Amino acid sequence: MSVPYETAYEPPESPEPHSPEEHLERLLGRALNSFDLPDEVIRRLESALAHDSSLHSAHHSAGLHRETYRHTWLLADASVLTLWELVHNTAQASTPTYEIYADEEEAGVATSRLPLPPDPPPCGRPVALQLPADCGPRHVYAPDNSADHARRLLRRAENADRPGQDIARLLRAAFAHQITQAFGRPGLSGEARVSFSLYEHAFLLFDGGEISLWEVEHTLTPDGRHMCEVYATEQAARAAMERRARNAAAG
Repeated sequence: MSVPYETAYEPPESPEPHSPEEHLERLLGRALNSFDLPDEVIRRLESALAHDSSLHSAHHSAGLHRETYRHTWLLADASVLTLWELVHNTAQASTPTYEIYADEEEAGVATSRLPLPPDPPPCGRPVALQLPADCGPRHVYAPDNSADHARRLLRRAENADRPGQDIARLLRAAFAHQITQAFGRPGLSGEARVSFSLYEHAFLLFDGGEISLWEVEHTLTPDGRHMCEVYATEQAARAAMERRARNAAAG
């Protein structure tokens, strides 16, 4: 049984988003080998500002399964730290086992030691699916004054390098859109009372084209208020998040 491309990490016990601290606590609480993580890794994660989780690879067959999840945190010093979670069962209908690793290679070695499910008949061979790190559900657009939404989003952006008039003109033809959270969540991080969130605003145009704007919302302002920045690419948005965090750490 193959895992659908749009499969997203969503712990069964709660579909609600969690703060970086809560997310880490849940990971460590269910992992059998959490005590093996280096103390330095745990110490660095105490300064996490935002986190993101995604399915990295999976293998399902005949009631047996194994999945590897990538959990990434943006830290206050603008660095990124990743943990690799291995979830598997060793018998049909058995309770899932969770393991956590600070190194992708270690996670791969642990995965290779698991018994592979037996190959079923050719009509249903198991498929090992490798997913890109940034995969996610396909856009499901909803018509809802989308051109006006784009205009208001660009108007409230405070960054000088926000998308210009060329993008604004194209978005006048938007008739449907979808907003998804790509990284982080509003919340508190330790005593710094800082939050980062990254949202994708995807727009469907009348000619069938698609345009996405990337909104960074944060509280790294002199008075702690929420600030909105908008970028034309995800790469530029994530770079801005790291730059803001680096400047805050230096200050």
